[in-house]
Amino acid sequence: MRKGSKLNSILTGSCPRCQNESMYLDKNLVHLNSVLKMHEKCRNCGLRYQIEPSFFFGAMYVSYGLNVGVGIAAFIISYLFFDSSIETSFIAIIAVLIILFPILLRLSRNIYINMFISYDPKAAIKEI
Repeated sequence: MRKGSKLNSILTGSCPRCQNESMYLDKNLVHLNSVLKMHEKCRNCGLRYQIEPSFFFGAMYVSYGLNVGVGIAAFIISYLFFDSSIETSFIAIIAVLIILFPILLRLSRNIYINMFISYDPKAAIKEI
């Protein structure tokens, strides 16, 4: 991934404007109590991550789409490739969604903020 691409910012969770700093206080996804705790703003470019009050409520819609996609993929893999029963396939969907929960939460926030903020090479150089 090259710096400056939205994909880089989405997958790394870095600031969408400068891509020099992580948006999250704790990069470890295993710490479930701090999975969504974010810095207030980027220390490099000064971008406020919560652009408006309740900004990340919109990420719930992105999260819904991601969860549906992952659920469909889990069902297809379980039912068609492993020839599981319907009941086993639904258990597989639930298990996969529980395991991927923290990843999908962050990914949905990363996608949502990157829908509104673009990379700025001038901000990447600027040090505050």
